Amino acid sequence: MHRLSICCLFLLHGINLHAADDAGVADIKASVVKLSITQRNPDFNRPWNKSNPSEVSGTGFVIAGNRILTNAHVVRYGSQIYVQPDRSDEKFEATVEGIAYGLDLALVKLDNPDAIAALKPLAFEESITPLRSEVNVYGYPVGGDQISITKGIVSRIENASLGPNGFGLRAQIDAAINPGNSGGPAIGSDGKVVGVAFSVAKANNIGYIIHATEVLAFLKDIEDGKYDGKANIWDSFQTVENPALRAKLKLPKNDGGVMVNMIRDPSNDYPLRIGDVVTKIGPHPIDSQGNVKVNELTLSFNYYCSLLIREGKVPLTVWRDGQEMVIDCPAPSKARTVLPFLEGTYPRYFILGPLTFEAATGEFAIGILNDSRWTMALAARKSPLVSQLQSTPASDDEEFVIIPPVTFSHRIMKGYRVPILSTVHSINGTKIRNLRHLVEVFRDCKDEFIEILFEDKGVEKLVFLRKEFLASTEDILTDNNIRKQFSDDLEDIWNDGKPK
Repeated sequence: MHRLSICCLFLLHGINLHAADDAGVADIKASVVKLSITQRNPDFNRPWNKSNPSEVSGTGFVIAGNRILTNAHVVRYGSQIYVQPDRSDEKFEATVEGIAYGLDLALVKLDNPDAIAALKPLAFEESITPLRSEVNVYGYPVGGDQISITKGIVSRIENASLGPNGFGLRAQIDAAINPGNSGGPAIGSDGKVVGVAFSVAKANNIGYIIHATEVLAFLKDIEDGKYDGKANIWDSFQTVENPALRAKLKLPKNDGGVMVNMIRDPSNDYPLRIGDVVTKIGPHPIDSQGNVKVNELTLSFNYYCSLLIREGKVPLTVWRDGQEMVIDCPAPSKARTVLPFLEGTYPRYFILGPLTFEAATGEFAIGILNDSRWTMALAARKSPLVSQLQSTPASDDEEFVIIPPVTFSHRIMKGYRVPILSTVHSINGTKIRNLRHLVEVFRDCKDEFIEILFEDKGVEKLVFLRKEFLASTEDILTDNNIRKQFSDDLEDIWNDGKPK
């Protein structure tokens, strides 16, 4: 009888445990919402237009303050955003409150936050998740309306690119992550969020989550209403594993580190030099592959930038000319590049005559270079879009001005091949620095002819009668039903510096 009572107690205890587990899962499910978004993405071929509306869906979850956390790529360019709680047929209007494109994170707030006030905000794990930890990923993958839960194991944690101009901790898991899961929480065994689903590898059952520590840093950063970004050292490095290289550098036998082989900041007071070997970041030794130890993990040394930055600089120990020295290195949140990313804005453009001039961006270049036909053609003519893809601008205002693929027909183009994807070099002998400068040059030109040269090898020079070239603009705009000749930022320039 006594033995039977003990068995009954264990059985009842097991039932209670399962009941508690079921209650925990129900609470988490209730806090995970479906997002429905109408997106109007940029049209790089026709920069005066937005792309046709497209309907996409994703996942988010409730956090403190009656807000929804999700991925930036889920809500970017969202003209309409709706939040639908689990097991509800209601959809609530919402807007983006804050966004970090480099971390692929965004905050969404309902127009009426009280609509989700009864939902329990999910808490975050504040430490780095141990490898081999079990996680459950919640989300709304496409193909159904019901919430999905998949189980996986954390198999890798690394400091990697999470978005344009952004690096952070991501964890690799073997739980299934599918389109629509983006923005959903990955829940650890204690019921806390250990990461946010954001991408999937081509291999089966390999997905990636943005680590919770990155989410917490994002939420801290955006408390003042503005996201400043994560510190990073954007220079290029190479390992110092080769014995001949080590001998030439006179590196001590047991020292690790990485050697600077390209500097993005050309200013004279920048403390790093090409050939320097960075051996420590703060007190943390860097191994010969550029990694540091973080608990049981081996991560890129840039992991410590955001943790050690003070007044915009990070302490580095450097081996230079046979001596060790400590420097304070600037660690900005964005890399300086001639091909900046849009980060939620739309392309800048200017139409004059039968030509459209567009400021080239990182998204534009990536889209073009994903097409092997264009890559080969651009490489053959030594286009800056290929040859200078990673280049640092010579000045703060330098950018590439290109001719997008969609062009206009007009009689004054007779005999010319349209210079598609060519980069403007000069107009009437004046080297073009950026799109605003191009508009100024056209505005101030009083010459009889307009002569346009391009950076690309083998691309024809274009020569037009100036008055005829300008006069054709109105016909082009009317015939193609284009409402605006230029993007908003160029209006004051074209109109003699006087806004309408």
